[in-house]
Amino acid sequence: MRGLLQTVVLMCCSSLAPLAQSADMAVDPVLRERLASALAEVHETVDRFDAEVWLRVSDQRLGRYIKSSSERLELLQLVYRESIQRGLDPDLVLAVMQIESAFNRYAISRVGAQGLMQVMPFWRLEIGRPQDNLTHVETNVRYGTVILAHYLDISKGDLVDALARYNGSRGRLKYPEKVIKAWRTRWRNKTREDLPDLQASCTNYGLNACQYQ
Repeated sequence: MRGLLQTVVLMCCSSLAPLAQSADMAVDPVLRERLASALAEVHETVDRFDAEVWLRVSDQRLGRYIKSSSERLELLQLVYRESIQRGLDPDLVLAVMQIESAFNRYAISRVGAQGLMQVMPFWRLEIGRPQDNLTHVETNVRYGTVILAHYLDISKGDLVDALARYNGSRGRLKYPEKVIKAWRTRWRNKTREDLPDLQASCTNYGLNACQYQ
């Protein structure tokens, strides 16, 4: 029963699962190429001391979701490595994971998105990697961070637009509000002044999430 719940669980936030990875985005040749290149890359393990402060603070925050200290450290090292590699704030990636799956690596949405960052499995076929297991932490984090970084690029740094694209809800604020609230209230290690994309989003969209301290 436990295994069944893990593999088939529908998260409370499954209605927010990323539809941005659906049919209309499958033909994006730039994203397809970025995914293919990224999945072929080999990265060395990040030296823990490169991000000692971030790891320590984030480990305490993640304890609410993942009880095993070794699993937390493994995930945080992967998030830090893949985020830095893609030019993302690792705190933002943690916020996306919280909203997408509540850090359940076996989460499956009602539209079929899988894993920590709720990646649609058709991407595996698009890049010729049908063997990839999206419940595998490293695989899922790499797919998810590449996709998120791509949407930030084509949105020209517009965080709200990029998050909405990731979720497949472009033009609506519900999903960006949830992610940015989680980012600001639970995960953020930087000040608002250090995050110009957050400042721009607060100004341009008048996000309610920006009212939270």
